[in-house]
Order: sequence, then structure tokens, then C-alpha cells
Amino acid sequence: MKAVKIAMLSLTHGHTRKYYQTLRDNPKFEWLAVHAETEREKEIFMMGNWGIPCYMDEQEMYDAHPDIEAVVMASANNKHLSQFRECARRGIHILSMKIPTFNMDQYSEIERLVEDSGIVCQVELEMHYNPVVTRLYQLVSQGDLGQVESVNATNITLSPVWAFPWQGSPEESYGKRVPLRPDDKRFRGGSLADHPHVFDLIRWMTGSEFDYVYAEAGPNIRPDIEVEDTLLINGKMKNGTSFLFDPSWSRLEERLEVPGPGWEIYPKRMEVNVTVSGEKGVLFADCFGPNVYHNGVPNDRYTVQYTYFDEWIGMMDEFEECIRTGKTPKINLKWHRKTIEAMNACYESMAQGKIVHLNPEPLD
Repeated sequence: MKAVKIAMLSLTHGHTRKYYQTLRDNPKFEWLAVHAETEREKEIFMMGNWGIPCYMDEQEMYDAHPDIEAVVMASANNKHLSQFRECARRGIHILSMKIPTFNMDQYSEIERLVEDSGIVCQVELEMHYNPVVTRLYQLVSQGDLGQVESVNATNITLSPVWAFPWQGSPEESYGKRVPLRPDDKRFRGGSLADHPHVFDLIRWMTGSEFDYVYAEAGPNIRPDIEVEDTLLINGKMKNGTSFLFDPSWSRLEERLEVPGPGWEIYPKRMEVNVTVSGEKGVLFADCFGPNVYHNGVPNDRYTVQYTYFDEWIGMMDEFEECIRTGKTPKINLKWHRKTIEAMNACYESMAQGKIVHLNPEPLD
């Protein structure tokens, strides 16, 4: 089948670098171009010697490559709507970074744009393609644990703000400046906005939607950012499954000039762990367990070299298949909307200091 001609929009997201090797090596794609918003982004990209032209203007890239069929949208969250409009106008398929938008009116417009134009839109939630998570789904779905009663999940990482400043900007990350609480100097758009994965995972595992959430933000461990970096969330699904989530930026980072191995200070840059308790037993999954640890470059610091399977391969394979066959991606806009609504409910819970119900049943 003919390779999909693909480009990258912006290079501002922390996951951007994950695509370079996949786009270059995957025969299902023909990588044509990238667009950088700043000279620094372009400089870092050019260090890789990928042999791909880098443009500082989106329109210039489109004009130079009118045969672009698809894009990886790696921009700040508040740029997504305008880029969706342009891609829909041009009939270009989209792989969107994790949060299309937190503004639900904008979300509805994005859904309409995709539907009316007939393009494929897949939301980037690469954890679904992790082999450990795939095995976890399999064991739960085939009933090895019996009825699932509770899920405890962590999605804790270092903070990307120092390397990707938009993720510390309430306007660019959340869409506007909304205080976490009336008496709080911090704003929405931090670690919660960076970690939708666990919300999606529990929906897939239970086949259920969120009933209610309760969320609290802890004191920031980074005094130099104005968004939340630690929080804890619990609640219940509509089928009765209880959950406890920790989606914090509670791993400290080495602020290297160019992000890469050596970011972590101790013990490693991320922990995505899932514990599922059921009637028949308990299953613990460490999604990023097999790593190589060493002391050394770049700053004689404790360093982790990840050796896990590259989830981006499976995700991009699905994207290509949906483009060529017209299938709907597993993580599509309509399905993902429930995750964004739950995350917004978590912010509302922080603001109100109480439980927030999602789509409560009407009173008789």
C-alpha cells in the first residue's frame, strides 16, 4: 500500500522527539517536512541530522509540500483549534497530541470539523500500545481477576515546563487563567493537564464511565511554576469500580540544555504503575519496568536508559491503517471527550473542595 505522506506541526510538545525515528524508519509513512515555531526548536531538530526540511511558517510548509496527507500535531493545546481548522480545510488527517482542548465548546467545533471534512483524527495516547498495558487489558477482559473492584494507578513524571514552557502557561495549556481555588495563587494547566492516560485506561479496562471524582492539589515542589505539579484523585465509575490516581510531576528533573537521557535526578523520570483488584485476585503492572540504570554522562548523575517497547510504532501503524481503510481510531475524538470531561471535573473538584458528579441522573 502507498506510504502516507506526513509532516509535523510545531515541535513544542515533550513527545515530539519520539516520532522522529518512527517516521523515518516506518515504511508505511513518507516523512516530508516539519514546522518549528521558534529558532531554538529548529536548532534542536537540526542537531539530529534527519535530512527533513524544517519550516518556520506553517503555510510555507504546506505550499512547499501540497501532497501532505497527514500531520502529527505537536503544538501547545491552545493552538489546536486553529490548526484543526486549517487541516480540515485542506483535507489533512490529524494525529493530535493528548489534549485536543479543555474548552468543551471548542471541542465540539473540532468534532464537527473532523466529521464534516471526513478526515481521520486520532488522539495520541501511546500508553494503550504499551505491551504491558495490552497484557493487562487481556487479563482483565478474559476474567482472570473476576469483577474489577478497584484500580490504583500512578502516572508520575518529571516536569516538562523548563524544556517546553507552554506546559507551565495556563493560557497555553489549559486555555485561560483559572485559579485552582479562589485563595490559591496557582492555575489550572499543570500535571493533571499532562496526564490523561490513567483516565483513559480505567475506562477501557472497566467498560464504564466516571460517576464522580474528588481531587486535591498538594503543595508544589517547584516554587518557580504557576500551575499544579502534585495532586491526588479518587472516585468511582458508574459500574461501582473505585479508583485512586496520582498524575503528578513528582519526579525531579535535571534541567539539561537539550532534553534527553539524564533528565532524571532520582530514581527515574516516570512511574506508570497500575494495580487492579478484583474478586479473584490482584494484578500489579509496572509499565516502564525494564530499564538500564547507570551513573555517568551527561553530568555524572544517576541516569536511566529506557529499554521498553516503542509504543509509537503500534500507534502510528493504527493511524496509517485508519487513513488507508477509513476505520475509526481506537482513541477518537468522540470517545476521548469523556476523559476530558472527567479531567475538567477534577479541576472543578479542586476549586469547590468537594465531590463532583459527571452527568448525574436527573431527579424525579
